[in-house]
Amino acid sequence: MAEETTAVQTKTAPQKKKKEKNPHVWPELPFKELMCAVLVMIVLIVWALWLDAPLGEIATPSRTENPAKAPWYFIGLQEILVYFDPWYSGVIMPSIIMVGLMAIPYLDTNPKGVGEYNFSSRKFAVINFLIGYFMWMFAIVVGQFMRGPSWLFFWPWEVWDDTVHHEEVLLTNIDNNLSLICLGIYFALGFLLPKLFRMKWAKNLDFMRYSIVVTLMLLMYMVPVKVVLRQIFHVRYLITTPWFNI
Repeated sequence: MAEETTAVQTKTAPQKKKKEKNPHVWPELPFKELMCAVLVMIVLIVWALWLDAPLGEIATPSRTENPAKAPWYFIGLQEILVYFDPWYSGVIMPSIIMVGLMAIPYLDTNPKGVGEYNFSSRKFAVINFLIGYFMWMFAIVVGQFMRGPSWLFFWPWEVWDDTVHHEEVLLTNIDNNLSLICLGIYFALGFLLPKLFRMKWAKNLDFMRYSIVVTLMLLMYMVPVKVVLRQIFHVRYLITTPWFNI
């Protein structure tokens, strides 16, 4: 009898462990979503009680608000305007983001992790998505809380005072030939390194899917590169032409 009980326990132990590793959508997923919703609601309530509503002055056609800010869900685009031309930050970049998000189901051919929480089988997809998400949230936070009069940058502990003189930084443009060489090296390494290091996600994609994924990734990571070049090295544009600037 004892031997049968031990055999049953040994047989059910791996199944229990597998169930814990790959939990079912119900009821684990709704419970976690409910807890996240409750936590977000508590944070919003505390935030609303702690901060006053950011109401501005009464609108008047004779005086434009300074700074004039878009709603919070568009203020990330307004912040990106500092680093790119309006045609790129207002049209091209949002179009690339929307097309890239719509293309995810056609690009992600990994059958693992479907219908369950499984980070280990989707590390590449989850990590890159979270990086892009937090980049966008960072742009919203900077635009909302760190841009004062005349869209000047203020640290959170500084007072927004447009009477205080801010030293104007002289912005420069990089030579087009040098920029093209650097961009060529950047994209070449971006396409070659995943194949050279035999990354798992790269091996699971055909040539067309691989090219689209790598292109979208490289374009996404160009945004923080451009922000660093602007804020630290005071570079305005990488490429300047009579028709557009990047």
